[in-house]
Amino acid sequence: MRKLRLFTTTIITLLVFGLQAQNKKKYIAHTVAFYNLENLFDTENDPDKYDEASPIMEMNGDVEEVYKKKVINMAKVLADIGKEVTHNSPAIIGISEVENIHVLEDVVNDPQLVDKDYGIVHYDSPDERGIDVALIYQKALFTPLHTSSHELVLYDDNSTERDYTRDQLLVSGKLDGEMIHVIVNHWPSRSGGEARSRPKRVAAAKLSKKLVDSLQNNDPYAKIFVMGDFNDNPTNDSFTKVLKANDEDKEDVGFKGIYNPYYSMFKKDGLGTTGYRDSWSLFDQILVSQPLLEKDFSSYRYYKAGIYNKSYLVSKHGRWKGYPKRSFSNGRFDDGYSDHFPVYVYVLKEVKE
Repeated sequence: MRKLRLFTTTIITLLVFGLQAQNKKKYIAHTVAFYNLENLFDTENDPDKYDEASPIMEMNGDVEEVYKKKVINMAKVLADIGKEVTHNSPAIIGISEVENIHVLEDVVNDPQLVDKDYGIVHYDSPDERGIDVALIYQKALFTPLHTSSHELVLYDDNSTERDYTRDQLLVSGKLDGEMIHVIVNHWPSRSGGEARSRPKRVAAAKLSKKLVDSLQNNDPYAKIFVMGDFNDNPTNDSFTKVLKANDEDKEDVGFKGIYNPYYSMFKKDGLGTTGYRDSWSLFDQILVSQPLLEKDFSSYRYYKAGIYNKSYLVSKHGRWKGYPKRSFSNGRFDDGYSDHFPVYVYVLKEVKE
């Protein structure tokens, strides 16, 4: 009964939003989000991972209390994203920088989220830091039908040894009975410099493009969300040349094309999700395939995108003033959230009377 009551309440509230927002018509709205949880590691040493180098494992003091507070902070943000419009937490959330499924279980079972009854899709990646991507979803709203993890095979330029990084996660399922596909990414970092590390992200983009092409070969009208911490800006070659997501106007996106709503936010507005050395980067993004851009809202369509950068997520002082209020800095826990802001899109579907 609890699940049914949650679903019904959400729909009634969203109909009120739609009535106000779109020419007096009624809509169901859902939030689809992505968040880098900044080194969400547990406090146990896993002999099969290099987790002892994680910030929480390198700290002195009561690490159990730090971990509990970190979990609470993560749950708060996830509960809040999109809530001012939908009056609900996101239906679907892509996640990066988590050590294992157990830390995600702690987050979704936090009192701030437990009544949403989130399910988890997670695979262990071979990443050398021991971090993974994942997806959580409200079971009353989304039903996964197929999940798979896709390996990104890279080699070090100098030693020719394998460079282990995060897999890409593909989840296909039904949002209120409607088929969608979500690809969750955490592309290789800029360690060693942007130019030197660029080929790794181009390779990651090619893997994402391969997954998109495969979905579109099976269904040219597939509704696809490509999300993640890409460690590249929307104007980089990985997006503009590989994924070909360089249109500022969604009206210009062709059949089987990909639209990046964050392109204009970065290029025109100078917005970002993470800061470093007095400059913003917009590494966290959600891209959508062309069928989500159609003007007919008889099924779920893209409505708008945003960066969730509420005041409580912004550092008010110190070295990182004005940037995301991170959890860890200089070997201590700062009672923050993440060094990245979350991103989100709203999808709408018209309700016929």
